[in-house]
Amino acid sequence: MAEFTATVAQMRQRGEFFSVGTPLHVARAPGRLDLMGGNDDYTGGLVFEATIREATFAAVQLRDDQQIIFLNPNMRERGWRDHIGFTFDDLSDESRARNVVNRHAAERWTAYALGNFYWLKSRYPECVKVGANVYLESTVPLNKGVSSSAALEVAVMKAAAHAYGLELSGVPLATACQWVENVIAESACGIMDQITVILGDEGFVLPLVCQPCHPEPLIRLPEGLVCWAVDSGVSHAVTGVEYEAARAAAFMGYRLICGYEGLTVQRDPSSEIPRWTDCRWNGYLANVPLSIFRAQYESRLPEFLSGADFLREWETHVDPFTTVRPEIQYRIRANTRYAVEENHRVRLFSELARGTATNHSLRAFELMGDLMYQSHLAYTECGLGCEATDLLVSLAREVGAPNGIWGAKITGGGAGGTVAILGLKKARPAFDRIVARYAALKSSTPYVFEGSSPGADRSGVVVLET
Repeated sequence: MAEFTATVAQMRQRGEFFSVGTPLHVARAPGRLDLMGGNDDYTGGLVFEATIREATFAAVQLRDDQQIIFLNPNMRERGWRDHIGFTFDDLSDESRARNVVNRHAAERWTAYALGNFYWLKSRYPECVKVGANVYLESTVPLNKGVSSSAALEVAVMKAAAHAYGLELSGVPLATACQWVENVIAESACGIMDQITVILGDEGFVLPLVCQPCHPEPLIRLPEGLVCWAVDSGVSHAVTGVEYEAARAAAFMGYRLICGYEGLTVQRDPSSEIPRWTDCRWNGYLANVPLSIFRAQYESRLPEFLSGADFLREWETHVDPFTTVRPEIQYRIRANTRYAVEENHRVRLFSELARGTATNHSLRAFELMGDLMYQSHLAYTECGLGCEATDLLVSLAREVGAPNGIWGAKITGGGAGGTVAILGLKKARPAFDRIVARYAALKSSTPYVFEGSSPGADRSGVVVLET
């Protein structure tokens, strides 16, 4: 934070982008590492998330007109526009805000930033009367499954809200940022990314029940245990067709199960994030006990079901953020099973982590690692596997527990991105061998994530006065 605040203070002093004489509001939000849980958030499961060291920084300064100007030098490196302006006219309604961020592909990244201003303006019009200059820098790699979008949303939202005299934190901040990603950026994410980068802390893991957002007390990983992560080199995005199909299939399976039980599924009028619910499981597959799922539903669910066949039987798809496409064959059974089983796996994993925090148990570490391997296999069954991430997991398994490497799995939405590897701190040489072997097979050195950092609420907002 100190280096970034020094940078923006010097920019203001030089009259570069910022005006002299007006306060700057600076916020920081880290990326996140999905240790366990992955795609279990949108089906109401327990997830187990950690922050990473890499972070996004945002500096916001209010203007005396109604323009909103973004400067994000990181975007220039990808060939995208880095200096972009909007006006309050662009925020007149949801549809206009969505359309304006899609006017050019090179400006698409602004959906995650401009959407925050739409949210603030529409809910607090008495406070949001002028525009702002927003300067951004980030060390969170894009499309690696470590929540670069959530870090951007949270950093901008926290700094902008503070500039307008509003205090947003915790669950309300996470919900606001999830709304921006769902509605303005049109990305079908759950809430685990946003809440993790807000409430996480250095050296801890955050358990979160996503119904819709119930954080549990932070858990410190047992002394001597560490989680590294390796970028596979394959880009990941929750807007990809694989992720969309997997998510849609889970909701299709939920709808079928409700049909077996004669349950009415209807819109939840109390939820700001659009969702559907029922009287037994409250709209969440994670609330179906694993034993009941295996005994009563698993064998009845089709292994594959075309979108066309589903739509012929059911008029409504009960996920507002995905579309059932007639031509796609959906993996109904695997994705529904994943939602139920992954919740069960994460509950076991979190209790093992909590129980061994002060009482080490190699057997518990072995069980935690095996749960990670199980989770990784389930991603493949859901259609979210990837040759590169499979290779990393296989290399970790080959090195194995005898060398202090307990488990590995793909993180986040799957179909590429990053692999988390759990091991003993003293097993760093074994981990380095995994990375070296992968680098040799792929003829490139992968990016390694290690260490954690405070979430946005713990970093707070730094105000640089005139």
